[in-house]
Amino acid sequence: MAKRHLKVSGDLGRVVFLEYDLRNIASIEESVRHSDIVYNLVGRDYPTKNFDLEDVHVEGARRIADAVAKYDVDRFVHVSSHSALPNSPSLFYRTKAEGERIVREIFPETTIVRPAPMFGFEDRLLHTLAGVSNVITSNNMAERFWPVHCIDVAAALEHMLEDDSTAAETYELYGPKNYSMAEVSELVGREIMHNRRHVNIPKRIMAPIASVMNKALWWAATSRDQVEREFLDQVIDPKAKTFKDLGIEPGDLSKFTFKYLQGYRSSAYYDLPPMTEREKREEKKYLHVIDDQ
Repeated sequence: MAKRHLKVSGDLGRVVFLEYDLRNIASIEESVRHSDIVYNLVGRDYPTKNFDLEDVHVEGARRIADAVAKYDVDRFVHVSSHSALPNSPSLFYRTKAEGERIVREIFPETTIVRPAPMFGFEDRLLHTLAGVSNVITSNNMAERFWPVHCIDVAAALEHMLEDDSTAAETYELYGPKNYSMAEVSELVGREIMHNRRHVNIPKRIMAPIASVMNKALWWAATSRDQVEREFLDQVIDPKAKTFKDLGIEPGDLSKFTFKYLQGYRSSAYYDLPPMTEREKREEKKYLHVIDDQ
């Protein structure tokens, strides 16, 4: 129901929803058995009372790959995560790496895609930093990564639909510029013209608190593993292919902040245009509001 607006994205009958459950193999097989290509975008940032990270990233991926192999689907694209390493301190990244290994073992022609942290209209990066509830950090926002536009990732996935040479390849999809979380937060503050203050709580204190919150609260808050990930910079596999191999030029985060963050501005300067490069360099000392009423 949350995604029913997507039904009008195609012509009548082109977008069809099917209910499935990761523990219901029959429902998974029903979802993939008539497919020419299957994209697995199932993932979870934090464990829940019904599914932990291994249930989703390993066992869920195994069942989907089994169904793809059973019905001899032509193409399978498995969307994993950046920094998916089997020896990572983060359980999230370890389970992502294990999921990659399993789907390749079951279906060797699997295309593996590792997107960097994405930004867009419904992202968990810019909108999280701009939101009033984002006040706690554990690593002074020092984590570094190459943020990527979700539209560029979608274009890459679409390219894989038509290009069979992408089968059995691994792609690292990341943006053109490296940022720290603090630098992204500064960009967000300039764009919404309001600096969100953050309180740094050491990991030894925040990790157990996050663990309790993850189990006690019935809405998404945080988890121990998410705190751990704040201390891990993005890792890129130098052997993997990139946007360049797909003929795509990824866009830089700083070019899109106005588009995605204008709604967080105060009504006093909501309609002001995005800052120029000169204004960004000078940190915009004065704010001029033109009243044309």
